[in-house]
Amino acid sequence: MAAPVVPIFEIGDYDGQVTRAVELLGSGGVVVLPTETVYGAAGRLDQPQTVARLKGIRNGSEGKPFTIHLARREDAKRYIGDPGDIGVRLMKKLWPGPVALTFDVPPEVRANVAQQFGVSESDLYDNGTITLRCPDHIVATDVIGRVDAPIALTVVSSPADAANDDNVDFILDAGPTRFSRPSTILNVKSDGYDIVRAGVYDERIIERLLRTTILFVCSGNTCRSPMAEAIARTVIADQLHVSEDELEQKGIIVMSAGSSAMPGTRAATPAIEALKGVCDLTRHRSRPLTIELIHQADVIFTMSRNHNAAVTGLVPSAIEKTTTLDPAGDIDDPIGGDTTLYQKLAVELRALVEKRLAEKIPVLI
Repeated sequence: MAAPVVPIFEIGDYDGQVTRAVELLGSGGVVVLPTETVYGAAGRLDQPQTVARLKGIRNGSEGKPFTIHLARREDAKRYIGDPGDIGVRLMKKLWPGPVALTFDVPPEVRANVAQQFGVSESDLYDNGTITLRCPDHIVATDVIGRVDAPIALTVVSSPADAANDDNVDFILDAGPTRFSRPSTILNVKSDGYDIVRAGVYDERIIERLLRTTILFVCSGNTCRSPMAEAIARTVIADQLHVSEDELEQKGIIVMSAGSSAMPGTRAATPAIEALKGVCDLTRHRSRPLTIELIHQADVIFTMSRNHNAAVTGLVPSAIEKTTTLDPAGDIDDPIGGDTTLYQKLAVELRALVEKRLAEKIPVLI
């Protein structure tokens, strides 16, 4: 009998269907979930019958280790103990997202974790390692986050194909996945990482994401945010005793974007004039705010609370790194004002940028 396929975003009972999926997992069932990369058949590893069924879905790849999926990045510590400085940075920068991380785990930690969850150590760990992923998809997160047990996902080709697999009990169909490609897999080492499998992100993208990136956001990306970006470059360069051109070599990226920006627009003339002699905005071209930019950023300073909402509307998890540049409230849009108004704004922005970077830069770099 074919497993029921539920179009999760087309029905009026989202919470009920998520609850149904959680209950099925608790009773040894296998539920197909969407992620941002591919669909996966999910099951609890503390249910022996589920483990056997997940292995059956693999079509002869029984020896392949499972990837454990997490609802929150901090849950990784339950499986690996101390992730180390490199591990912390990789998790912070790449999760949630289309990247799986493989960690070496000490024997005593492996034994304690397996005992705690009531799971066979060999189902969690492979030759002393474990592979973890924190998907960036609300359905997967909502289901996994309600299960206090190791959840493994094994790839299925599509919801329709999975419906005909006797090992599958239930399918939450969220439509086409964002990337339709496998996740990237990194092996975490004490001094860096190796790319085991290049998936959605290649080496170039990974390196870019791992930089320290500061993002300023306004509406059109022609006034407030490019002015703040230019000022921040000068402030950080002065603090590090380097030229602005050397910031990227130091692994520091300062950018700006607009929640409603048209790409390629020049900075407003009064903004250019207000910063003349201090910063050069003549080469600035506007860029729209994107999911990729948000994920890339370590900290996001917005010009208003509406811009905060624009950021978290695209990436809800970015709430923890998004704040208004002015803690007291919104910074008014100077559009239509004269150079004098922009000069006053430049003074205000510099004071705020210096204050905020003094709070954030020691943590970020």
